[in-house]
Amino acid sequence: MTEMTGGEFLAETMHGYGVTHFFFMPVIVDDSMVRMEQLGITRVMAHSEKPAAYMADGYARVKGAVGFCGAQSVGATNLAAGLQDAYLASSPVIALTGRLVQEQQDRHAYQEVDHGAPFSANTKYSARVDRTNQLPMYLRQAIREATTGTPGPTHLDLAGIAGGDITKNSADMEVIIESQFASLPPFRPEPDSGSINAALSALASASRPLIIAGGGVKTSNGGKQLIELAERLNIPVATSLNAKETFPADHPLAVGVPGSYSRACANQTVAEADLVFFIGSHTGGQITNDWKLPRGGTRIIQMDIDASELGRSFPIEVGLQSDIQAGLQKMLNASGEVGTASDESGRTKWINRVQQLVSEWKTSVDPLWKSDDIPMRTERLSQELTDHMPSDAILVADTGHSGIWTGTMIDLTSPDQSFIRCAGSLGWAFPAAIGAKAAAPDRPVITFAGDGALWYHFMELDTAVRYGLNTITVVNNNHSLNQERGLNVRNYGGDLPGANELWHLTDTDFAAMAEQMGGFGITVKNPGDFEGALDQALISGKPAVIDVKTNIESIAPPAWD
Repeated sequence: MTEMTGGEFLAETMHGYGVTHFFFMPVIVDDSMVRMEQLGITRVMAHSEKPAAYMADGYARVKGAVGFCGAQSVGATNLAAGLQDAYLASSPVIALTGRLVQEQQDRHAYQEVDHGAPFSANTKYSARVDRTNQLPMYLRQAIREATTGTPGPTHLDLAGIAGGDITKNSADMEVIIESQFASLPPFRPEPDSGSINAALSALASASRPLIIAGGGVKTSNGGKQLIELAERLNIPVATSLNAKETFPADHPLAVGVPGSYSRACANQTVAEADLVFFIGSHTGGQITNDWKLPRGGTRIIQMDIDASELGRSFPIEVGLQSDIQAGLQKMLNASGEVGTASDESGRTKWINRVQQLVSEWKTSVDPLWKSDDIPMRTERLSQELTDHMPSDAILVADTGHSGIWTGTMIDLTSPDQSFIRCAGSLGWAFPAAIGAKAAAPDRPVITFAGDGALWYHFMELDTAVRYGLNTITVVNNNHSLNQERGLNVRNYGGDLPGANELWHLTDTDFAAMAEQMGGFGITVKNPGDFEGALDQALISGKPAVIDVKTNIESIAPPAWD
């Protein structure tokens, strides 16, 4: 044991777990800040609490390890709201907040509200730390909770408005780094052999099997095993948005993203399948188009590290509790013992049918991908991104139409490209990309978001400039929230002024705004100019904004059901 302040202990523990950035809104754990700097941890001061949480989320997802964020007592509930995306996307973010000591609670203290309920909604684990000597136990537990099983955010509420009662005071403490929890996943449990054989037998007996890969495949780094299993058993693969990078888009067994942010061919394939194998998927409303797919009566197999997810949405024929990489590898090792499909001619017919659906869908959208319309169609912008993103780029997508466009129209073309996306809160992508760049400083980080999303937190461009986190933001700028057009036109019976004011936005020059804030800005109006604009952004050496003027009539397609 060594006597040290809580602030020193916090900084040295973060450093020991490989944390390189701390995202915060002042003032929180200020007694740790000097020691963080001495240890090489960059303190990234955001403009508000939600973006700080989003930055930590983007950092954690790209790094595959814990990310830290923090806010003082008065900003704590704002930080809690920012954890919604980390919670929905199973991201291991650790939030630190300050809290008035107990004798000042329940007495209408200035700017103080109870933090229990807000954080319980958006975290796996939330605990109060009342004394400095408690910090080692609770901090290590927060890290363990964030990284084990299905990962997710955790929270420590530190005594003192800025946590100062914990970080200023000294205690005898030992910095212990439990290295297993320094990256995801800390454990790789395997399913039992009986379940493996049952799953393989079920897959072999199916005429029209389909794999739906979820985010657990990415968290487990199981993409290699997924591809090998699909090829060995000759089974088509659909991926959730969270798993988009785990299966090559141009693979003959690839069908795209199914569900509500989906390609029609993917949903058609799910509808026609007679057995679906969910791998690392929560089987939630988005991937299943509100549980309309798979169709009733479809046989279901499911693999997940969290046993409580097995059968949550659909009755299962076989459930496998397992780390995804380890479970798929065990299936590969056993596949020769069980055999392949019982009806090879039927399986070939099924593969041909799936490839026909994919080909027909691509043919139907090809004119939109190639459109030379001005203002640019978003389908063409999506194709430009597909064609010209660097081979090692990280694509960060917002929600709403941005999620639908990336689910339907944008492909990853290199195994070294990565993809993370907003799981719930419009405006997430821009600050999350800043965190992603902090985690991967040597890789291009490209945000894809509409102008509606960018308005939420555009002031964080200043944060990116101050810290040299040179992201590239591609703005699908149709000066509107045109995802809401149909709803309002229906309510008003047409494109009437009252309807339009509910979804139209100011036509804004985000490129000029970026330049004024010290970044690089460029406007694109002609589809043929995008490639050159992206090249300029990549070499600018600044946080860059490419303001693409797009067609307000370019509406993302509804899901096929």
